[in-house]
Amino acid sequence: MRIALDAMGGDFAPGPIVAGAVEAVRDQPELTALLIGDRERIEAELAKAHDAPRDRLPIVHAGQTIGMEEKPVEALRKKRDNSISRCWGLLAAGEVKAVVSAGNTGAMVASALFNAKMFLPGVRRPGIAAIFPSHQGPIVIIDVGANMNAKAEDLYQYGIMGAIYAEEILGATHPRIGLLNVGTEDEKGTDLTRATRALYHVSPWASRFVGNVEGRDIYEGRVRVVICDGFVGNVLLKAGEGAVEFLFSTLREELARMLPELPVGAGHRIAASLHALKSRFEYEEFGGGPLLGIRGACIICHGASGVRAIKNALRVAHALAEDRLNCRIVEQLGAKLTGAADEHPDSSSGAHE
Repeated sequence: MRIALDAMGGDFAPGPIVAGAVEAVRDQPELTALLIGDRERIEAELAKAHDAPRDRLPIVHAGQTIGMEEKPVEALRKKRDNSISRCWGLLAAGEVKAVVSAGNTGAMVASALFNAKMFLPGVRRPGIAAIFPSHQGPIVIIDVGANMNAKAEDLYQYGIMGAIYAEEILGATHPRIGLLNVGTEDEKGTDLTRATRALYHVSPWASRFVGNVEGRDIYEGRVRVVICDGFVGNVLLKAGEGAVEFLFSTLREELARMLPELPVGAGHRIAASLHALKSRFEYEEFGGGPLLGIRGACIICHGASGVRAIKNALRVAHALAEDRLNCRIVEQLGAKLTGAADEHPDSSSGAHE
């Protein structure tokens, strides 16, 4: 399978991007990662990996890069030969099955929006999904930054796409959907959330929709899919990342102070346990967030992505491109407000999937 990787996207590109691609193709013999960007700089990074399978790491030159600080639409128009647009062009032409980038998120989404044929039939706006940990297993938050001006129809579609993603990729059984709000009561929220609830109540997905959920419900795993607009979702995502980093840095400081009083070897065992625990919360485990609602597959990575994150992003992109997720999304959006969703609701009490 051929995947286009934006080698120039990210805070530290192209070094960790290319290194992540090298590791990914080593682990997946069926994968070819097209490295899109400045040929000379990419060649310099590949030269550092002496045993890299170069036949599965072809370079597609793109002479321009869109920086993180640039305005997406303006940059896409001024820099026609940029690595992001080149990735999407390859996907639109059918030359690759997926695209991966740790570059400017706005430019990644805008480039897809510029090409309407990249949307799946029935999709109004694609959304970025993020994976959060919970007591019931990984959950999907959508949207976390693709659509800042969402309509009720968008949130409705995000719930369906997120639920299918949770089933097909995360292995959740009949995942329940919740609408992020300031309270669980029906009258709480904005015009957008009330309109979204109204859509669900008359839809085939009504039995899957539990109504409003609060921020505290996310980590409890009351639902396996949480829907919100891109502004709220992006704030939630970054606040969560910051909280995890603050928590574990504080624990490391406390552990360092305790070390002189601990039995020999205890400190190392505790540190190893903390490291294993932190890995459950890190974005690098999944590589990035899928942009759902497009033809093919797309993973949008964190700007600070390192080797492990890029390697995992390519792994997940490969899985998405091989899966029937997009077919199911088209089927379910085509059946909206008529018939029933393909599920058998779990009537048991307690946490919902």
